[in-house]
Amino acid sequence: MNKIIWIALAFLSGALLPIQAGLNAKLGKAIESPVYASMLSFVIGALGLISYILITKQSMSWAGVREVPAHVWIGGLLAAFYVTVIILAFPKLGPGLTFGLVVAGQMIISILLEHFNIMVAQQNSISFMKMIGVLLVIAGVIIIRRF
Repeated sequence: MNKIIWIALAFLSGALLPIQAGLNAKLGKAIESPVYASMLSFVIGALGLISYILITKQSMSWAGVREVPAHVWIGGLLAAFYVTVIILAFPKLGPGLTFGLVVAGQMIISILLEHFNIMVAQQNSISFMKMIGVLLVIAGVIIIRRF
């Protein structure tokens, strides 16, 4: 049952990304700055997380913060890059093509990370069927773009 909940939450989070992108794009247009819209989105997100942490009395390891390798902090920059690019791309490409490309990029990098055992719990080699899956995602992006 636990895995089903995580599957549903992962699906829901993916389903909400185009809505987030549309809202952020509207914000960027309204304030005439995609970069400020991205920053404001992160501020609102941070306030939401801080509220959740305080309400649920979450804890963390401060020792872990001091010990984490420096390159791990790049994750925050990657998130800012992603949100800003989506704010810029969404109005130009539309939700279908934007997120088709996002999913294609995610699948390709995910398969490579698993194959080379980078940042994953378990190594999984690239297989013929995985390659077919990625090609189908890319074909889907092409179909969305052309039709």
